[in-house]
Amino acid sequence: MNTGKIAKTGMLLAISLVLSYLEMLLPVTIAVPGVKIGLGNIITMFLLYRTDLKSTFMFVCVRVVLAGILFSGISGIIYSLAGGMACVLVMSVLKRFSFFSVLGVSMAGAIAHNVGQIVVAVIVMENIHIAYYLPVLCISGVISGLLVGYLAFVIMKRYRD
Repeated sequence: MNTGKIAKTGMLLAISLVLSYLEMLLPVTIAVPGVKIGLGNIITMFLLYRTDLKSTFMFVCVRVVLAGILFSGISGIIYSLAGGMACVLVMSVLKRFSFFSVLGVSMAGAIAHNVGQIVVAVIVMENIHIAYYLPVLCISGVISGLLVGYLAFVIMKRYRD
């Protein structure tokens, strides 16, 4: 990895962490645990379309660990890693199909993120009833995925290397 790529990745990581922090400051009006917008995923979407899959996976891993250390602790890292890996995997597959727009890929990624987190929660807590949250999380995933996808699309459209 050359110096320029390291610098750009560091800047994007910083932006992503700031977005995650700003999201923490937003008042949450839904009483369902786990519902978030996922503003840091704007940068993940950007990288998914502008770099290779390996770089995107590595970025998500580093971002999740740093955000966990800064904002949520070890349990947040575990859940976010599962969600992040599921998200990137699903989005990387769907973006290959021309009939999925950036918005569609983002919404599917948000849902995959929620499914990944629920799977880990069921395993960790040994309680299948946690899966009852999934419909609400999927609805919130579609909404947040739409917002994140739109913002990522606007940024990608205006970005010049």
